[in-house]
Amino acid sequence: MSTELTIREKIVELLRKADEPLTADDIILLLDLEDTRPKDIYEHLKHIAKTVRAQSNNREMLVMIPPSCKSCGYTFTNLNKPKKPSKCPKCKSERISPPAFKIISQR
Repeated sequence: MSTELTIREKIVELLRKADEPLTADDIILLLDLEDTRPKDIYEHLKHIAKTVRAQSNNREMLVMIPPSCKSCGYTFTNLNKPKKPSKCPKCKSERISPPAFKIISQR
């Protein structure tokens, strides 16, 4: 009997072990998910955030380094859900660094 991990379980394992926060593109590359879009990873991350916190009794949490504009430095701090914005509200540039994620322990 095979105990194959689900995509979400693989993402959780990767984000726990990562030394640095990872972007959706990093996750796709490291887990060899070439048919997966960043949008799909963001959807998984929404659920992972709830699951990790609940399963660890608030000892672990998914943290996000928010996206920022590479042109003017604006940081998107008011995001309700993980995503890469398409345009900077301040300078209208489309050069946006994607959000990055990591699971951390709260001791």
